[in-house]
Parts: sequence; C-alpha cells; structure tokens
Amino acid sequence: MKQERDAHFHRLKELNKIGIALSTQKDPVKLLNMILSKSREITSADAGSLYLVEGDDESRKRLRFKISQNDSVAMNYEEFSMPISKASIAGYVAATGETLNIPDVYRIDPDQEYKFNRQIDASTGYRSTSMLSAPMRNHQGDIIGIIQLINRKKDFEAKVTTGNYLYLVQSFDQNDVELINSLASQAAVALENSTLIKSIERLFEGFVTASVTAIESRDPTTSGHSFRVSDLTVALAEIVDRVESGKFRDVRFAADEIKEMRYAALLHDFGKVGVRENVLVKAKKLYPLQMDIIRNRFAYLKKAWEAEYYKSKLALFLTMGQEDFATQSVELDLVLKNKINALDDYLSSIDASNEPTVLPDGNFERLLKIAASTELIPDGSSGPLLTPEEVQLLSIRKGNLNDRERIEIQSHVTHTFLFLSKIPWTSELKRVPRIAYSHHEKLNGTGYPNRLKADDIPPQTRIMTISDIYDALTASDRPYKRAVPSERALDIISHEVKTGQLDADLFQMFVEAKVYKLTTPKP
Repeated sequence: MKQERDAHFHRLKELNKIGIALSTQKDPVKLLNMILSKSREITSADAGSLYLVEGDDESRKRLRFKISQNDSVAMNYEEFSMPISKASIAGYVAATGETLNIPDVYRIDPDQEYKFNRQIDASTGYRSTSMLSAPMRNHQGDIIGIIQLINRKKDFEAKVTTGNYLYLVQSFDQNDVELINSLASQAAVALENSTLIKSIERLFEGFVTASVTAIESRDPTTSGHSFRVSDLTVALAEIVDRVESGKFRDVRFAADEIKEMRYAALLHDFGKVGVRENVLVKAKKLYPLQMDIIRNRFAYLKKAWEAEYYKSKLALFLTMGQEDFATQSVELDLVLKNKINALDDYLSSIDASNEPTVLPDGNFERLLKIAASTELIPDGSSGPLLTPEEVQLLSIRKGNLNDRERIEIQSHVTHTFLFLSKIPWTSELKRVPRIAYSHHEKLNGTGYPNRLKADDIPPQTRIMTISDIYDALTASDRPYKRAVPSERALDIISHEVKTGQLDADLFQMFVEAKVYKLTTPKP
C-alpha cells in the first residue's frame, strides 16, 4: 500500500515538472513532441500519437494527425486529416469528449461505434494492444486535440514484439487515466499559449512591416532600405557571434538578441514620419520652386534685353542711313549675343552647383562671381543675379541640406526613439529603442543626436551603423544622389573608419565575410 502511495506521489511530482517544462517551451513543433513523449513517459506507454482539431466552423472541423512516436518499431508517417467521426477511436473522443481506455484494441465490442484501424500494424509488424485516448481541452472547454497512448509496458525500456506483447503489455489503470487527463489539460493550455505567442509574433511582424511601408511610402525612392539594413545587420551580427579572436571574441548574441537587432534595424528610420515631406524628399540644394524663380529671373532678364535691343535697333534705323544702320546693327547683335551667352553660362554653373555631393566638394568662386553681378533692366532697377539665401544654399559643400534642414532631418532619430519607447516591448526586446536611437552616433563623438563616444555605443548599434551607411551609399539612384558602386562605398566607409568614426574590427568582418554582397545590386 505504501509502495503504491509512493509511486503515485512520484508520478504527481513528475506531472508537476512536466507542466512547468511545457509552459516554458515556445516552439510549437518541439512542444507537440514534448507533450507526447512526456505523456508516454508518465504512463509507461510504448507508443502514441497526437491529433489536433482544425477549423473554426463546427460543421467543418477536422482532425489532423500530427505526430507519432514508437519505441519498438521505426515508423515513417505523414500528416493527414480526417473528418471528426465516431467511427474512429480518435474521432470518437474528439466528437464526444470522452476518455477511452481500451484494454485490447483487437477485441473492441462489435456494438461500439468506433473501430480500430489495423492497417498500420499490418504494414509495420507491430501489435497494438492497450490504448488510452484523452481529449485536450483549452480553458474554454473546447477540444483542441487528442492524445492517444498505446501499449502500457511493465518495463518502459523494453521493446514490444509480437512474441512478448502478451506478458509485457498491460492495460492502462485509473491512475493513468487521471494523470493523462490532467496532463492533457496542461498540454492544451501550453499549446494554446504557444499558438497565441506565434499569433502575436505574426501580428507584430505585420505591424512592423506596415510601419516600414508607411515610412518608405513618404519617400518611395528609399523603398527597401530598412529591409536591406535589417538583412545586413543580422548577417554581420551572426558573423560577430562566431568569431573566436579579436575584441569581439567574447561577444555572443542569443536568438532573442538577433531578433532585437532585426527589429531595431527595420524601425530605425520610423521617426522620419515626423519630418516635413518637402525636406525629406528634397532632391537638390534648392527646392524646385527656388530654382524656377532663378530661371524665371534669367528668362525675364533675357526678354528685357531683347526688348531693349529691338528698341535700340528701331532708333538706329530711324536716325541712320542704311549703310550705317547695318554696321551698328551687327554690333548690337553681337552685344546681345554675348550677354545672353554669358547669362546661359551662369545658369549652367548654377545648375552644376545645385547638385548635391556625397563627400565635401565644390569650388564656389564662380558662384560668388555670379552673385556679385548686378544687372540693370529697362525699368531702371537693378539687383543681384542671385540672392544671399540662394548663394548660401548653392554653396552647401556636402549633401543638399542647409543647417536648419539638416537639424530637422537629424531629429528623426529622436522621433524614432520616442515612438519605439511607447511600445510595450517584452523583456528580451526592451533595448530596441536604444539600439535604433544611436544609429547615427560615431565612435569619436561627432555623431548625433547625443554625440556619444565609443564606450557608450553598444556593439548592436555599431553593427547597424555600418549596414545603414553601406546601403545608403549603394542604394539605387535617388533624386538627391547617384548610387555609389560597392567598391567606392567601401572606400568611403574605410575613410570613416580611419578617422575614428566607425568600428574597425566590425568593418573588417563586414568586408572579409563579404556581408555587403548580401544586398549589393547586380550589374
């Protein structure tokens, strides 16, 4: 009697341990296998199968055979689905919610609605005898699956054969029924939690994808940038995780940390939704309207000169003889032609100065000469060919933004941080806002927004920064810049490494492992 109580107490302890193990397993496939294997262990079952109920509509629900385990014979099985019908043992349990404990499936009362299918036994040479089938109910009482256990053994380590099954295999007892019903309930909760977690992950993935699409729809020319940066970041992080020498030899990234970097990279530019669209998509140093004003100014000046030219020509014709008029008229033609050519040449220089550059560049002496020119028009007024504001914008040495616009663009990282900080991240993803916030910081403190230095910038952010810069340089042509060839982009990043802005070890891995080729456009 005491031995039975001790055995029962031991099984209850095991059941508790199993419940804890089930609650911590997140992978659905591993969870299903764990549910079946633990059910077999606690009942000493030689084999078993697990079915899941599919479908939301009661009239269309089906039973899907998911997994099978057998310690005595090797079995190749494939998933299949079948109607929930009382004709089969699993179908009967799914339809009625009853737990079936059958001493010998070959001796089922002919009056029973359910029957045992001997086909698998016939094909494998196995002999199924005792069977325990229990429903898995969720917290709402709905049946979501069936646990089916076969051949309870006296010795769990023994193999069942056609020669020993008569004395090795036992019927499942009442303790087994109670244990498996309890375990089935715990398994159902764990399975639903796992399914819910996966549903939440899919939902969040959809939210992230929608967010990235929303960002890039404001500037279609950057389409795909966030996804490419994410791919590069994850690839480089996986390289870092494997290195065995250098300063990153002790850095290891768990799966959740890789996921954390991936989300940070995908959402690193989300704050651009807070930047004015005209600044975000600004293509050149001058806005189109500003350039149109200059063109109209020059066109008006040409027309004014032409009007003055014809007026002067008419005056000559009326006051001079035909021969003198012809001579003077040629001189007037030449003066007008030279002035117009000079104006066209000025406009070409302005067009060239209006183009942004990737690196600090540009000789603006000619621009200053144009700005210093004033022209008198027929109404007696005069003014510069370029206003001080226009000269200031055209003299931008790198890129296409003035100081005010650059500050506005740079504010996107703060907007990103504030937005991401409002998301209730799980503990394993809590650093996503901070990683994304610092992706424009530089190791020497010249970055933004907080001018952090090396010790304050985590490896995750350093990895993403290199990936972000590379893709920004090599991405397909944008209105404000031409795509840079891969080799040239690596040279530019190498220069930033040498000046202490980027991590030299990470960049070396980026190049040597050819991570950059992951997103490099094919010629």
